[in-house]
This record gives sequence, structure tokens and C-alpha cells, in this order.
Amino acid sequence: MGVILANMACSNIASWEACLHGEKGPIRNGGRAGRLPRAKGCLTMDDLSMCAYRAASARAACEDDQSRADRALDVAVAGEPLAALGDPTVLGGGAHEPTPTPYWILDDLLGGLSFEQTDHLLDVGCGAGRVLAYAAATQLPCRVTGVELDGRLAARAASWTRGRDGLEVIAGSALDIPLGAYTHFYLFNPFDQVLLVEFLDRLEAQVRRSITLVHMSDNGESLAYLGRAGWIREREGSFYAHPAGGFPVFGYPQHYSIWRYVPDANGAEGAPVV
Repeated sequence: MGVILANMACSNIASWEACLHGEKGPIRNGGRAGRLPRAKGCLTMDDLSMCAYRAASARAACEDDQSRADRALDVAVAGEPLAALGDPTVLGGGAHEPTPTPYWILDDLLGGLSFEQTDHLLDVGCGAGRVLAYAAATQLPCRVTGVELDGRLAARAASWTRGRDGLEVIAGSALDIPLGAYTHFYLFNPFDQVLLVEFLDRLEAQVRRSITLVHMSDNGESLAYLGRAGWIREREGSFYAHPAGGFPVFGYPQHYSIWRYVPDANGAEGAPVV
């Protein structure tokens, strides 16, 4: 959890945190929402909001404290809370309702990955855009795209990300879009095992370079990767109790695994799962 507790020594945390909790709209730059320019040696507003969030999360004593911190950062970045429920009429057939990942968990799972400007992260089942907001708040250097089956949630995510460099939203199914251009993938239980296998089949057929995939769920997601040539498990664990407050974060422990896929470029068998 080192990433969660890092960078808390920002100036005026208390005053900015109060501002963050009372913010009525998105962070703006000259009236235009977007990532703010960084002057050498200076903190941006995004730096401060994420820093304040980390400080608030480290002090959370109950689930309500943590939820307030997540909502506050949502509002600071997107102008609205992003923990929206999906439309049950578009679910079924193996698709699951999108669940926003708490920012402190994204800090743990994505904060330790290496992203370059040429990389492209796809959030499968992005909901109203929590991963996109994390990318904006932490100023990830790469492009970030969310794909969402629920058209209403996709429209909400598209609305607040419109005009922001490097952020994009696709309304539709992850099984129907080209996957070969992406270098990183994030999945928080977007569908069942049958659709996951179909997604992995499509992914393997399209990518031509090594990719990184982060998957979290409570239904044994790692089993779908075992025995598939080319998949290397780099890290795994689970989230249940909050690291600072000790209270349950989810109804059930959420297992995660981080994988690297090395495609079979020369017709030889891919790297083994380890």
C-alpha cells in the first residue's frame, strides 16, 4: 500500500481538502475543463486534489468516510459523483453491472504500472468513468479509453470527458471493438467467465505486441487465464478490508491478478503462465 500513502506531504492539504469536498464543478483551466499545464517545480490542481484524497483515505475510519472521499474526488475531476447504477435492461447475457473502483485501489493496481505517452489503456465496462477520472487526477501520460455497454452511463462519461486531451469513451460492447491498438487493459468484473474467454480469444487474435492486463473480480477471474499460452501472471492478491480503517470495502473479497501477455509472433508457443 505504499502508493496509497505516498505524496501526502503537500502544502495546505486541510484547506484544499475542504475546497475539494465543497467543489460544485470540475477543475477548470481558463474556463475549459481539462488537464492543467504543469509549471516546472509546481503542483497542479490535479496534484492537489489527488494528494488531498490520499490524505483523506488514509484517515478514513468507516465506509462512509471513504465513500465521501471518493465522491469528492469525482466531483473535483468530473463535476459529479461517478458511482452510478447501470440500466438492468441492458444487462444479462453474461454482462455485469459496472462497479466504480475506489481510487485508492486504482492507485494500488494502476499506480505501480509503467505508462508511456505511446501507451493506450482500455477500461472494459467503464461505467460513468471512474478510471478515466483517475487518469485525469493522476495525469497518466497515455491515452485512456473507456468502453461501456450501458448507453446512458457511456453518455455520462462522454459528457464530462468531452474536450479533455487523451480521454475517450466508446458506447458499445468490448467484444465488438478493435483491441489491437491497446497496450493496457483494466477489467473490474465486467462479464462472466464465458464472455471473458471470448474476450481473451479476441484479444489474443488481434494484439501484436506485449500487453498488460489488470483484472479484479469476486468470481475466480484468474482461472480463465490458466493454461493459455503467452500469459504471465506478474502479481495477484485481494481487497476486502480498508488498509487504514480496517472496515470492509466490498461485500465479498475481490481477488485481482495482473498479467502480461506476450503474443506468439513467430509461430512458437507463447510464454507459460507462472
